[in-house]
Amino acid sequence: MERVNVELKARDPDPEATAGRCRALGAEDRGVLHQRDTYFAGARGRLKLREQGSKGSQLIAYRRPDATEPEASRYVLAAVHEPEPVREALASALGTTVVVTKLRRLFMWENVRIHLDDVEGLGAFVELEALVGPGLNDPEEARAKVARLREELAIEDGALIAAGYSDLLLDGPGALLEAAQAVMENAYAPYSQLKVGAAVRGRSGAIYTGANVENAAYPQGQCAEASALGALVAAGESAIAAVAVVASHGRQCPPCGGCRQRLSEFGEPGTPVYLRAAPGEPHAATTLGELLPRSFGAEALEE
Repeated sequence: MERVNVELKARDPDPEATAGRCRALGAEDRGVLHQRDTYFAGARGRLKLREQGSKGSQLIAYRRPDATEPEASRYVLAAVHEPEPVREALASALGTTVVVTKLRRLFMWENVRIHLDDVEGLGAFVELEALVGPGLNDPEEARAKVARLREELAIEDGALIAAGYSDLLLDGPGALLEAAQAVMENAYAPYSQLKVGAAVRGRSGAIYTGANVENAAYPQGQCAEASALGALVAAGESAIAAVAVVASHGRQCPPCGGCRQRLSEFGEPGTPVYLRAAPGEPHAATTLGELLPRSFGAEALEE
């Protein structure tokens, strides 16, 4: 069954002070959890296996917009009794993108989870999750409680972060470029011999990939970027946060003119585009606005 909560995440400059504020609010201290989250590629939204030692393991599929303001996250939980073989099977089928290890101190306040997280390689964070559902909170109540906690815990605007821990650890284009590289090998290019792979990251954080598909009737071929956008739309998303393109001929291969227009339909001028010639080679970074200045968009159709 799908569940919903309203989330907010921020860096925490003083976890002990934050814990003190939680106690002053009357929040229940539920102790410290040792969590290891393994993220897998190729999912609609995000997919991770959470291992918590004696607290059990869970497979979690979820969609959370990348935003600094409180936003709804939708997720499905499944208990996992044998995490190691499940991890190995998912890694074999989908590929592992990143592993997030953290110590989580959990407080509960009026159906709101307060996580004080010490994330290996990243530092300290505070995360608020207001549960939404019958007998819990409606969406507006959840947002109001998150807003109050943000004030009570002295979470400043500059501390807010939009990305999840997995994205912060991936540090930019790495996962996108690897996904584009992998799918490039599956391209169907018997006529040009130029294989191209593209990967786009949806607003949910999921990565969608596509390869070029040629046809003996040349105009019927499809570019890698168009294939990736088709996968994005088929999964129910309609916006992109970043793009990566990798080609087989040893040179960086920017999107063609038509694909620049296609990408601009789902992105913004500042959406980053990463280009790489081959594994291990340095990548180039640009933006959709730089690739397609003065682009034609929906606003041009308005009366």
